[in-house]
Amino acid sequence: MPAVTRNKAVELFWRVHPAIYRLTGGRLLGRIAGVPVLLLTTRGRRTGEERTKPLLYLADGDTFVVAASFAGEPRHPAWWLNLRADPRARVQVGSRAVEVRAHEAEGEERERLWRAIVAQDASFAEYERRTTRRIPVVVLEPVGRP
Repeated sequence: MPAVTRNKAVELFWRVHPAIYRLTGGRLLGRIAGVPVLLLTTRGRRTGEERTKPLLYLADGDTFVVAASFAGEPRHPAWWLNLRADPRARVQVGSRAVEVRAHEAEGEERERLWRAIVAQDASFAEYERRTTRRIPVVVLEPVGRP
């Protein structure tokens, strides 16, 4: 998938994406260019309101791995700042909702997961080139397993 640049059209697409995803249980827009998409719902660190963002993800065992790339922007995405304030969140994968707890991958875990993310979608390597910040690799671990 080619690396996107944030612009009004891209922002509009990502704004309407969750509604279509939810309406179809992920049958539409559950994959983009072959890469799976989940909906991540966090609690706003300032407002306390729930915020939902569609994110490309990597499955790693029973965990979901996402990169806080923000398309290579110089700042972190709000969803990552929200998770740093409160690591409890919810993901929707297809029609299945899962409560998760987030942590930032570090060291060898981060390197292994970053390589897998880039192997799945090379645009993340471009996002890394666009920014001077270290892109967080975020592991979303299910809690209260069935």
